[in-house]
Parts: sequence; C-alpha cells; structure tokens
Amino acid sequence: MQKSECFSLGKITKTHALKGEVIIFLDVDAPEYYSELEAVFLEMKGQLVPYIIEELQVKGRKSIVKFEDINSIEEAESIVNAPVWLPLTALPELKGNQFYYHDVIGYGIHDITSSTRIGLLKAIYESTGQDLFAIDVEEKEVLIPIVDEFIHKIDHENQVIEVKLPEGLLDVYMNP
Repeated sequence: MQKSECFSLGKITKTHALKGEVIIFLDVDAPEYYSELEAVFLEMKGQLVPYIIEELQVKGRKSIVKFEDINSIEEAESIVNAPVWLPLTALPELKGNQFYYHDVIGYGIHDITSSTRIGLLKAIYESTGQDLFAIDVEEKEVLIPIVDEFIHKIDHENQVIEVKLPEGLLDVYMNP
C-alpha cells in the first residue's frame, strides 16, 4: 500500500497500561466512524506496515488500541509517534456539499455573485484557526476561508466549487 492510496487517520501518542496497548489520536471529523476497524497501517521508516487490531475502544478523539503481536509496554514503545493510515476506500461517503480536501484539488472555483471563474484550486492550507483554499489568480495567490457561508455548491461531476464571496475579498488580493 502506498501513501498516495491512503489518508492519515492520526498518530500513536503514547503507551497505555502494560500489555502493549497504545493511545491513537484520531485526527478525523467523525472518530466514532472508525470504532470497528480491524487493521491499520503504521508508517515505519517511511513504509506503511499493516497492523491487525485485537481490541479497540474509541473515546472521543482518542482510542485505546491493542495490536496483535504487541504484548508488552516495551514493544508498544517502539511504535509510539508512528503515523496511522487507512486506505482511501475506508473514508465514509459524503453527502451534499461535503468534500474531502484531497478530492477537490484542481477543481475550478467560480464566484456566483459576480458570475466569474476565479481560478483553479491549487492547494488547501490547514491550520488550527481557519482552513483556506489557495487559488492562483493572475500570478497571485488568493486565499479563501473554507466556511459553509462561502461554499454555495460542490459539483463533483464537473469539478467545480461554486462560492459566494463577500464583497471586496478578491480586491484585497488583486488591488492591494
């Protein structure tokens, strides 16, 4: 399995108890969706290695996991800080205007307020404060906050995101 075929589920943050259990921080929107996992991939020295799950308890964004063949705190310590991955096929199906960031890179961004094509989505910047669409417009990078109020419609068939931008947002970038 290659990373390009997977998404990041989270990271092993520490050991738990003495029989090889670990705590995984689940860096996903709906942690409860992953409460029935049978296996995950751990990134070890740049490679994705499959690990079979014996027991799993999801508690909010943290889960306590016991893997097969990890039976002591010493063995568990060897996987602490390992990133945890799942195949893209394990992602829940989305509805309406929901989307996965990796799916919309390259989509056209259209402003329905002015009926103009802004440009192509080149990247998404994630941060603790506000995630942002990054679009190249006339050799300038334009950043648009990813908020429900701005996203009018996601057209996956035509690879277009229709946005309703506040007046003057583009002017900040285009006419500094």
